[in-house]
Amino acid sequence: MSAEALQALTEALAEVYGNASSIHHFGQVAKQRLEMARRQTASLIGCRPQEIVFTSGGTEADNLALLGVVRGANGSARHMVTTGIEHPAVLSTCAQLQREGVDVTYVRTGADGVVDPDDVRRALRPETALVSVMHANNELGTVQPLAEIAGITSGAGICLHSDGVQALGKIPVDVNALGVDLYSISGHKIYAPKGIGALFVRHGTKLSPITFGGHHERDRRPGTENVPGAVALGRAAAWMEENLDYQAAHVAILRDRLERGILERVPFTGVNGNRQRRTPNTSNIYFDFLEGESLVIALDLRGFAVSTGSACSSGAIEPSHVLTAIGLAADRARASIRFSLGRSNTVEQVDALIDAIADSVEHLRKLSPVAASA
Repeated sequence: MSAEALQALTEALAEVYGNASSIHHFGQVAKQRLEMARRQTASLIGCRPQEIVFTSGGTEADNLALLGVVRGANGSARHMVTTGIEHPAVLSTCAQLQREGVDVTYVRTGADGVVDPDDVRRALRPETALVSVMHANNELGTVQPLAEIAGITSGAGICLHSDGVQALGKIPVDVNALGVDLYSISGHKIYAPKGIGALFVRHGTKLSPITFGGHHERDRRPGTENVPGAVALGRAAAWMEENLDYQAAHVAILRDRLERGILERVPFTGVNGNRQRRTPNTSNIYFDFLEGESLVIALDLRGFAVSTGSACSSGAIEPSHVLTAIGLAADRARASIRFSLGRSNTVEQVDALIDAIADSVEHLRKLSPVAASA
């Protein structure tokens, strides 16, 4: 969490203890702080404050968007379109909709991890209720052509949702320029606390609630509002709006330095996905002839936290669904590591990471029978 968000959070926890839906003085103080946070969050993505619904994070925002639109559509609209590289928050929700009788089309991406808008066009049907395409991929950082896709969905009268969790705070986001009808964000991705997020819902978009209770958030999300979390999100959004250009340039320099150092010093490596059309903070690199999990553990012991993007199920390590979706063989997908950089990282840390990777890969490959025979 950033210092700005932490200060806003602790002040709100200590001073703003009223229920924002109460009419007494303490409730109205909370309401004022909540609406200030709503304005700050809306400003970061270029929408109106009343189009922001506060949630517990990106996963709930995705669920509300997909379930709220598709379940609330007329009876004949029982189809939606998404991609094979979405976050599990979208893919698992699509699976639930399929169990409810909704037909879901999963559009493929190319080897660069970018969706072809024409593939989305071809997937549409008269009964399509929703298209959901993430703005930036969480493993590759690849940025999708949302504006082009929006032109297609708008012309067909179909709602477009985008999971923007990995894009916000990394690249400029203007929901009106993008043309999306719904856009999910998560607080901790812009240095706010975990447990707070938001869903942009364009005015006029039909959205049914998926939980039930009071009339909070304009009848779109019941429950006593998390005012401290929202206040911290608003403060983080305000900071990001002021500093996005510098922040993006800073992490891009570090990412490029990291990639250059790894590719120069470590043989049998390469960058996965499109290297131009992506967010500045993310790099996904394969290290042939070793298991990615082993490298994650080795780097962790040296003080570096990285990720494979794979999931462990019943003791079996499965390759990343994103990497296999863009055509990587299972062994290369398992040998791939995602690196994410942020505002507090330094050149010295990046150089130390490059050294740690070079040493760790050399050691692990000596132990690998596959590397020995290569």
